[in-house]
Amino acid sequence: MNSFNDLTDFSNDEIDNLIDLANQLEKNPSPNVLKGKVLSLLFLSPSLRTLASFQAGMSRLGGGSFVISPDMSIHGLETRHGIVMDGSAAEHIKEAVPVIASYGDAVGIRAFAERENIDDDLEDIKFKNLSSLVDKPLINMESAIQHPCQNLADWKTMDNLEIPKNGGKFVLSWAYHPNALPLAVPASTLIMAAKRGMDVTVLRPDGFALPKSILEKATNEATKSGGSVLESDNRKVAMEGADVIYAKSWSSTLHYGDQIKDKLLREKFIDWCIDEEWFNTAKKQCKFMHCLPVRRGVVVSDGILDGPRSIVIEEARNRMYAQMAILYKMMKG
Repeated sequence: MNSFNDLTDFSNDEIDNLIDLANQLEKNPSPNVLKGKVLSLLFLSPSLRTLASFQAGMSRLGGGSFVISPDMSIHGLETRHGIVMDGSAAEHIKEAVPVIASYGDAVGIRAFAERENIDDDLEDIKFKNLSSLVDKPLINMESAIQHPCQNLADWKTMDNLEIPKNGGKFVLSWAYHPNALPLAVPASTLIMAAKRGMDVTVLRPDGFALPKSILEKATNEATKSGGSVLESDNRKVAMEGADVIYAKSWSSTLHYGDQIKDKLLREKFIDWCIDEEWFNTAKKQCKFMHCLPVRRGVVVSDGILDGPRSIVIEEARNRMYAQMAILYKMMKG
């Protein structure tokens, strides 16, 4: 495995094999299997779970890792192209990335969307430019439109809890957040659930429809796997018979890049905070999922997060095991 960037690059059998390996490594970490191997980690965006889980997973496999982030370890990193560097930044990304990659056997890069031009973000231009500077196996630790490590962990979490694939209902729901957030998690999560073969409903208010290209990609994956994709703004209808509700806020695609108009629109839907009433038409055992971090009392109520429906801690824990499987395949074969 030379790249882990998009779950659709892999067949469902290959994903199942990765999850089987993750389950094996959860029981038996194989502490010497990556002895002497080094993972280079470049964080151009903030992180808690991704940073900690990759370092912990690498340690459990006997390898080492190091972290580079402009906010914590270097004196300014310029990412703009064609710029005269007479400002505060001391180093350009074109030199920094190849050097960082050269110190490890594989490299992980995290770089959020610019959220200025939706077409550029949908094409993942920023991450592609960074990838072109790397000559080692590469892991996408979240880009403008992908979060494959989270997707693999979520797939594992649902498998472990025996949440159905074909015939299972997955609701991807927009939730209120005071800030305009990227599309990466909702877009790649929708495609993951569709690829898994579930019947997926995207629940969102007017103005927050996901981009057509993302919906088409998800529908194509659902067709191949025996699932389906629908959109709705009706909470009661969308939640009917649901096995899972996965909450995530995202920017308005109607006002993408316009913070003022986005803010005015999202503030109309401040009541989109998930509480027990949302589950009235869902299955009794319907679970709540979220990639974290999550704002209590804003995105979801304390009662849901602290109650039996929430599986957010399992998701977070499975990040480490899923990534251990990726690292094993990437460095060991």
